[in-house]
Amino acid sequence: MHYTRFLVLGDSFSEGMSDEIINGKYRGWADRVADVLAQQTPDFKYANFAVRGKLVKQVLEEQVPLALPLIDGPNTLVSFHAGANDALRPNFDRNIVRTAYVKAVTQLVQTGATVLLFTVLEKNGNGGKASAMWEVRMSSFNSIVREVADKFNLMVMDASMDPQSSNPNLLAFDRLHLNTTGHYRVAQAVLERIGAPFDTQWRDSVIDSKKKSWLARKALTILWFVTFALPWIWRRIRGRSSGDGRSGKYTSLTSWPIR
Repeated sequence: MHYTRFLVLGDSFSEGMSDEIINGKYRGWADRVADVLAQQTPDFKYANFAVRGKLVKQVLEEQVPLALPLIDGPNTLVSFHAGANDALRPNFDRNIVRTAYVKAVTQLVQTGATVLLFTVLEKNGNGGKASAMWEVRMSSFNSIVREVADKFNLMVMDASMDPQSSNPNLLAFDRLHLNTTGHYRVAQAVLERIGAPFDTQWRDSVIDSKKKSWLARKALTILWFVTFALPWIWRRIRGRSSGDGRSGKYTSLTSWPIR
């Protein structure tokens, strides 16, 4: 199927953090997918409502209403990725998240659009108590995604489909968001899943970066903690989010690519 429209809803993953920045915006895997779809279809349109830090309920209330009027049947591909931020919160409530997730996806499915869902990475490869909690939380959330996908017979992008998914060389300096290589691989995986042209070598092993000395690793960890961890903790204490006051990159149908 050739898609005439591509609508993207979600959080930082779909906004494109922390890929290369073009014209003041993160490029991200979704823009890369749009690039390929636009080559297949004249008058192709793209919209990306995703905003970093958003919870499922916020995506339901803020992004879904903007997307619904833009859907034009099965030739509209809708990407929905939300829930990881909920699972990371100390007060994560699976039932509350499930209710919002089911409601959001149901509204999208009822339009007749082709809906694409995503699981999140369960094993981050770090080990320790924090990683164990991560795995439990993300596994619990992923069960919601798979339940909803089975209910509506939807396509699912499984985070573990990339054999390199736990490779730290796919992450940006913040150790949370994908870097350019990571976004490229996600884009190719999505293109393959939806039957569009893709790089057949996207699963190739990532070249490991040169191992740093113990002192260098410690220095980078301290810098990471001050630059990313402390601000994140401070936002949580104040009940704030990195996405407060932000809007999506392209909140109306945009002819793609932008010329």
